[in-house]
Amino acid sequence: MVQVIKKDGSLEDYDINKVIKAVSKSAERVLVTFSDEDIEKLCNRVNGNVENLNISKVPIKTMHSIVEEALETYFPKVAKSYKDYRDYKQDFVAMLDEIYQKSQAIMYIGDKENANSDSSLVSTKRSLIFNQLNKELYKKFFLNQNEIQAINDGYIYIHDMSARRDTMNCCLFDVKAVLTGGFEMGNIWYNEPKTLDVAFDVIGDIVLSAASQQYGGFTIPECDKILSKYAQKSYDIHYNRYKSLGLSDDVCERETLKDVETEYKQGFQGWEYKFNTVASSRGDYPFIATSCGLATDKFGKMATKALLETRKNGQGKKECKKPVLFPKIIFLYDENLHGEGKQCHDVFEAGIECSSKTMYPDWLSLTGEGYVASIYKKYGKAISPMGCRAFLSPWYERGGMKPADENDQPVFVGRFNIGAISLHLPLILAKARKENKDFYEVLDYYLEMIRKLHLRTYEYLGQMRASTNPLAYCEGGFLGGHLKYSDKIEPLLKSATASFGITALNELQQLYNKKSLTEDGAFALEVLEYINKKVNQFKEADGKLYAIYGTPAENLCGLQVKQFRRLYGIIPNVSDREYVSNSFHCHVSENISPIVKQDKEKRFWDLCNGGKIQYVKYPIDYNKEAFKTLVKRAMDMGFYEGVNLALSYCDDCGYSQLDMEVCPKCGSKNLTKIDRMNGYLAYSRVKGDTRLNSAKMAEIKDRRSM
Repeated sequence: MVQVIKKDGSLEDYDINKVIKAVSKSAERVLVTFSDEDIEKLCNRVNGNVENLNISKVPIKTMHSIVEEALETYFPKVAKSYKDYRDYKQDFVAMLDEIYQKSQAIMYIGDKENANSDSSLVSTKRSLIFNQLNKELYKKFFLNQNEIQAINDGYIYIHDMSARRDTMNCCLFDVKAVLTGGFEMGNIWYNEPKTLDVAFDVIGDIVLSAASQQYGGFTIPECDKILSKYAQKSYDIHYNRYKSLGLSDDVCERETLKDVETEYKQGFQGWEYKFNTVASSRGDYPFIATSCGLATDKFGKMATKALLETRKNGQGKKECKKPVLFPKIIFLYDENLHGEGKQCHDVFEAGIECSSKTMYPDWLSLTGEGYVASIYKKYGKAISPMGCRAFLSPWYERGGMKPADENDQPVFVGRFNIGAISLHLPLILAKARKENKDFYEVLDYYLEMIRKLHLRTYEYLGQMRASTNPLAYCEGGFLGGHLKYSDKIEPLLKSATASFGITALNELQQLYNKKSLTEDGAFALEVLEYINKKVNQFKEADGKLYAIYGTPAENLCGLQVKQFRRLYGIIPNVSDREYVSNSFHCHVSENISPIVKQDKEKRFWDLCNGGKIQYVKYPIDYNKEAFKTLVKRAMDMGFYEGVNLALSYCDDCGYSQLDMEVCPKCGSKNLTKIDRMNGYLAYSRVKGDTRLNSAKMAEIKDRRSM
C-alpha cells in the first residue's frame, strides 16, 4: 500500500482517482477534454512511475513531479496549466503584493486610466482594485510566457484584461427585440410598454442592466425608429382623451403633438440623468451611444429633433447648464434624405445646430464612399458604430461570413465584438532594426500571436453560460439570443468580431524616414495594407470575423511612449513627447487645415473597417455655416466625422466659451471643460481638476489640427 506524505506531514492513501480529478480540472482551464483512452494512458504512466519508486511513502512534491512528467509527455498544454495552478500560492504572494501596492495608490491617489471612471467614489475604488486582481488572474491563467513578454515589452497591448475572461466587448444591442412582446429581467416580467414615457424608463433599465454585463461601447441602434412605435401609442391615448372632452380635431391634434413632444424631451432628459450618474458593476459610467436620423415618419423625426434639442440645452442649474457626455449621439447621414430640399433636411439642420454647440452628434456617412456606405446603398442597412468607433463586419442571415446568394441579407443589430488587441508598430520596427531582421517577419510574429489569442478567446468565452447576461443571451438582445440559462453561448459567437488594433501610425512613419504622415505616409500605408492582407488570410483560414481597428489610445498613448523609451530610448518625433498619435491620425500639432487633415487621413480610411473615426479641430467659434460645409464634405468622402471644439463652462456663473482657464465674467477657476478624448467626449476638467491622464492632457495641450 503506497501512501502520500501531504504538506502538513499527514499520510493519505495513494488514489489514482484524485490524480484524474486534478488533471481533468487543469485540462478544463485550457479547454481540453480528455477521452477515456487519454485518461487510461495517463493513469498507466503515473501508476508505473509510482511503482518504479519502490517506496511506500511518497512526498507530495514527488507526486506532483510524476503527474507533470506524464502530462508533459502526452499533453504539454495541460502540463503548463497543472503546474501554474499547483504553484499558484507562491505566485499569489508576489501578485497580491503588487495588487496591494496598486490598491493603495487607487485608495489615496486615484486612477486616471479611464476618463469615464470617477475614482474618488468608494464603489469605483472597489471595482478598480478588483480589476487589478482580475487582470493578474488573466495574465496568470490565460497567457503563455511569450505573450506575457510581448505585453510587458509593449509589442502588443491586450485591451481590458480585467474583463476579458468574463464577458464580451462592444455591441449593437437589439433593444427592439427585447421590448417586443415583453421580457424577463431580474426575475420580474416586464410587459411591452404601452406609452412613450414608460418605453423610455424600460429602455433605460434594459441598457443599464445589460451594459453592466460587458465592457466597451454599448449602442442603441436607430433609437428614433424604436421609439416611434411607442410615440404612436402615446399619441392615440392623448388624442382619444382630448376627443372625449369634445374638442375639435384640430385642437386634439395640436395638443396631442405637444404632449408627445413633451414625453420625448422628458424621456431623453431621463436618459441623460441615468446614463451619466449610475455607474456600472465595473465602477465606470457605461459607454452608451445611440444612432438616429433615418426615420422619416413624423414621430421618428420628432424623436431625433427632441434628442438633439435636449443635448443642446444641457443639464444643470438654470444658470449653469452644460451638455452631458452620454449617450454619445451618432447622426446617420443619407444625402437622399438629409440633403438640401430633401425630406429630412430639417433634421440635418437640427443636428448641425447641436454639433456646433456641443460637439455631438458625430456624423456617419451612408451615401458617400467606402465600406459602411456600400452596405447601406446595396442593402439599406446602416452599420451603427459600437460605442465610439468599432464597426462590425458583415454577417449574412443564411450564408454567414459570405452571402449564400444575391438575396441573402447582412445582419448587424444584435451583434458584438469579443475584444481588441493592438500592435505597437514603431516598437516592432525598432526591434526589427536592432535585431537585423525583416520588419514584416517580426510583424508576422506578433500578428500570429494576436490571432492565437483571439482563437483562444472565442473558445474560452464559448463555454460561458447564457445566465451571465440574460437580456443578451436569453431575451433576444443578441442575434440568436434565445438560449436557456444553462446553455453555453458558443453558438452566438459565430457572428462576433475580433479586432487587430493599430496605433501610432504617424510615429511609425517618423521612425522609418523622419517624415510625418502629413509629409509622406507611403510606408505607413504599405504596412496597413500588409496587415489587411494578412488578417484577411487569417479570416479565411479560421472562419472568424477578424477586423482592423484604428485604436483609440487613451491611457495607451502614454504607456507606449514609456515602453518605447525603456527599450530604444528617446528618438525625436517618435518618443520625445509624452504621447503617441492616436490610430492613423496626423499628428495633433500639425498646423494644417481641416480640409488637408481630411484629405491626408482618407488614404487609410478603408483599411480600418473594424473601427475608425475622422475628426478635425474647428477653430471657428460656433460658425454654423462653416460646420455645415466641413460636415457635408466629410459625408461626401464617406467619413465617420467628429466635430472637435474645446468647450468650457464656469460652474459658478454659467458663462461659457470655447476655451478658457479663468472665467472672464466672474474670475472663477471652478470650470468644467469638455474635450474630445479620442472618438468620444470626456471631461478634461471637473471643478478645476482633470479626470484624464497626464499623457492625454499633454496631447490636448498640443492640439492644433485636431
